[in-house]
Amino acid sequence: MYQLRGHHLFCLLGFRGMGYSKEFAENMKKVHQHLRANPKTPIQIIEGPDHLCEKYPNDGTYHCKDRNIYERDTQILNRLGIEIGSVLTWEEIEMHIKKHAIPEDIHTYCENCSWRSYGVCEEGIKRILNDEGLWEIK
Repeated sequence: MYQLRGHHLFCLLGFRGMGYSKEFAENMKKVHQHLRANPKTPIQIIEGPDHLCEKYPNDGTYHCKDRNIYERDTQILNRLGIEIGSVLTWEEIEMHIKKHAIPEDIHTYCENCSWRSYGVCEEGIKRILNDEGLWEIK
């Protein structure tokens, strides 16, 4: 079972192999590809740093405990109708995304994210809405 925070549900949709560091990107890829291949994997939704935050680079500022990140988590979970503490499969999370999210949500909830300018997260939501699932990362 993976533990994930709210905003990482959107981050996984847009992940294309890039990251804050090589170690972070490799960890993200491992989780991403596991969920892509095994959509029935259980995920516990948690508040605060999760399995992806574990590999965030130690460069002085620990982004994962920033107040704004907690607010983004809450907003995205509220939008998706998912509560902290819930245990859902990735497949069930994708159903919540299909029911409650639109590509423009990235501009609303992730406006200050450094990855937003790439447009990959909006594309990731479109993939879920079109039943295409997560990107294949090679």
